[in-house]
Amino acid sequence: MDNKLVVEKYNEIKDEIKEAIKGYKSVKNEKDLFYELCFTILTPQSNGFRCWKIVEDLKKMKFFEKSLELKKLQDFLQRRVRFHNHKGEYLTLMKENWKKIFENLKEENNEKLREWLVENIKGHGLKEGSHFLRNIGRENLAILDRHILRCLTNLNVIDEIPKSLTKKKYFEIENMFKKYSDKIRIKMDELDLLFWSMATGKVFK
Repeated sequence: MDNKLVVEKYNEIKDEIKEAIKGYKSVKNEKDLFYELCFTILTPQSNGFRCWKIVEDLKKMKFFEKSLELKKLQDFLQRRVRFHNHKGEYLTLMKENWKKIFENLKEENNEKLREWLVENIKGHGLKEGSHFLRNIGRENLAILDRHILRCLTNLNVIDEIPKSLTKKKYFEIENMFKKYSDKIRIKMDELDLLFWSMATGKVFK
């Protein structure tokens, strides 16, 4: 992979990418924000497409409005997502603390809000916090999942995929990603969707 290929691929699907980002920016009401947070609680080490199907089922079950017994939630997640017991607990905790979370989403500084999410949402690290914020229209935060790290390695933006992503390493790679984005004049949020589509064949959350 080289810069020329990245630009060519971007030009092929840039309308689709921009439409997706426009959709993220339209996520404003409380219920939609809640379900976007459900999604990024579910995604670690799990298939994103399947996780969104789970969220759609949670919507049908009116998870936002109704309490759901933890055991029933864990059984519902079983065989659909990795670490279903832990993620059932994380969803339950998030729901119990939703009023406080929703209030904190008013924070305008993206970095500060991401830090708050990491500290207060069980099961959320920098990647998940960035993912959630991107999916509600916040910009300029890197979602350093394996697809992105592999692309950054192939483009020689980073030397290798790190064995572990410490906080310091995450910020270091995020900064390198931003510089690369400036260099080829494609926004980092758009590059994220481009890289993901190159790996999976689809522009997705």
